Amino acid sequence: MKYINANNVLPEQLILEIQKYVQGQVVYIPNTEGARKKWGENSGNREYLNCRNKKICEEFNTGITIDDLAEKYCLSVHSIKKIVYSKKIEH
Repeated sequence: MKYINANNVLPEQLILEIQKYVQGQVVYIPNTEGARKKWGENSGNREYLNCRNKKICEEFNTGITIDDLAEKYCLSVHSIKKIVYSKKIEH
């Protein structure tokens, strides 16, 4: 997480008010309710993994073995089983 100098983004009056409670400390200000994004949404990793997992399920349903899928996608057999037997992914 990149830190931002309060002097660059907050009005002087607000800084003076905050300094009544905290000085010289790092303060985390959380996002507002509902503004937080889920893991991987900014980077696109979530979408990539969903597409990959769907493709794995489709290949499994056409008869490709779990061992072959594990080798093809460089994943463990256990990981492939979790993907193909998951109820979260629409097959």
